Amino acid sequence: MRSMTGYGRGDQAGDGCRLEVELKAVNRKQAEIQLSLPRELESLEGPVRDVLAGAITRGRVEARVNLTLPPGVGAARINSAVVRSYLAEMQQLSPTLTGPISPVSWDGLLRLPGVLEVPTAESQSERCWPLLEAALRGAVEQLNQMRCREGAALAADLTQRIALMQGALVRIATQAPGVLTRYRATLLQRVQAAGVPGVTADDERLLKEIVLFADRCDVAEEISRLTSHFTQFGDCVRARDAVGRKLDFLAQEMNREINTIGSKANDAAIAIEVVTLKTELERFREQAQNVE
Repeated sequence: MRSMTGYGRGDQAGDGCRLEVELKAVNRKQAEIQLSLPRELESLEGPVRDVLAGAITRGRVEARVNLTLPPGVGAARINSAVVRSYLAEMQQLSPTLTGPISPVSWDGLLRLPGVLEVPTAESQSERCWPLLEAALRGAVEQLNQMRCREGAALAADLTQRIALMQGALVRIATQAPGVLTRYRATLLQRVQAAGVPGVTADDERLLKEIVLFADRCDVAEEISRLTSHFTQFGDCVRARDAVGRKLDFLAQEMNREINTIGSKANDAAIAIEVVTLKTELERFREQAQNVE
């Protein structure tokens, strides 16, 4: 289990260049990547997003890449081989030419095709990509280490919430069989107190009312489903993939069963346990929103 929040940093140096990658992750229901790249590396946005998308399934990640180049790198350079070729051709042609010949100037040479080589953004990106990828993966690894540590703390807290809910559910299951008995005794007392003649414990009208109440207050199905949800939470804790969305779903389903128990069970002792269930479930839901 991993948290959605974390920080990671990676850096690589080589060929006179230095690349630094900084990652910050915060909570979001969906995966969201915000990327900031230097102008020289803008063509690498797709590959960078692919690496991050493969590591992040939920949450908002801010990725910032800094590129440091040595002086002169990325500037136009003179192709000395082309210059020599031009000069050699001029020397061969000069004896065959008539009339005055102007001396060769650097200004003229630099205007000739092929003399100046201007690095393209694509060539710069290709040269930097191995370094950038290594720095990026280092930052992702550091980010995930932090998210795993926080995820372990989240798992411990969520497990505690589930344990408290399990205890309340056990007490409800213990109390549930006695609800009908207590209702029957209370109903008979009220009828007798009202002075209704001829009503005994085995009166058909009384028994019919008790049967209807028994059907309405039966929470066995809800207890079984809630127990199943608790078991599924245990599977989430042991899982190695992202489980945040599954925890959100489990919280919704647990809330449904708890509300049904509360509406069905016409019993003060069970009502107290339902309050405990709802309180711990709300804390569970809040923490689950931090899980990837």
